[in-house]
Amino acid sequence: MHATDHIQQAHTLIEALPYIQLFANKTVVVKYGGHAMTDEALRDSFARDIVLLQCVGMHPVVVHGGGPQIDTIMKRMGIAARFEAGLRVTDAATMEVVDMVLGGKLNKEIVATINLHGGQAVGLSGKDANLITAAKKQLYRSVSPGSPPQLVDIGLVGEVTSVNTSIIHTLETSGFIPVIAPTGVGENGESYNINADTAAGDIAAALQAERLLFLTDVEGIQDRDKKLLPSLDRQAVDRLQDEAVIAGGMLPKVEACLRALDGGVAKTHIIDGRVPHAVLLELFTDRGVGTEIVR
Repeated sequence: MHATDHIQQAHTLIEALPYIQLFANKTVVVKYGGHAMTDEALRDSFARDIVLLQCVGMHPVVVHGGGPQIDTIMKRMGIAARFEAGLRVTDAATMEVVDMVLGGKLNKEIVATINLHGGQAVGLSGKDANLITAAKKQLYRSVSPGSPPQLVDIGLVGEVTSVNTSIIHTLETSGFIPVIAPTGVGENGESYNINADTAAGDIAAALQAERLLFLTDVEGIQDRDKKLLPSLDRQAVDRLQDEAVIAGGMLPKVEACLRALDGGVAKTHIIDGRVPHAVLLELFTDRGVGTEIVR
């Protein structure tokens, strides 16, 4: 390697130093999803990022989705998928698949990949130690233009009512990395399917995390001209929502960011998970790879 390459590596490390110092002993919640979960090279890249965060003194917490994987198993089992307002209608049969895929196969695959790269990850669902308690989500929507909103039954879809942070803190202080599947438990022991973006935001707020990151399949939040917006505050977010620039699948992520900020999280980030080592680039460089949403 040429001497200039060594110098560039040194500059990269020096650039990261103030961020490493800033985040020492702080919790960072990462919502893991999209292409980063399905591409083998990106899975390894993500796992290395999470292990490195822990090695430099941070406390990473991973919350993962798994919609495409759930769809695959449901199709194989002959169960039709239905959605209302972007939420998966979850009857008892669908909930069994959600528990099997999120809390079982997918969760353990993520844990195994992190451990393969030198971490000590532990998989959890919302049922473990009552990590996530939930209540049935009440969804109201107009069935026709101009009609008053009506209650739509979407089954076992839940809203977070509380997060038991003690189990997460216990794992963190013992050197383990929590990997959380977004399912919850109701007051009578029933299972609930929870939107992963929403769960990540509520967990980050409960932990008073320093950062909350969402890995997506887009560059970040863009304006009408498709230009990346590197930083937004609440007023800018409200304006972009009113103009329908922020819409579709980006809405629950942005709403989770705002809820997390209200709950005490210092900064939130929506980043391009298709970029190798996106987590490190966003946290430890001056440029980043997405959009930060701040108070």
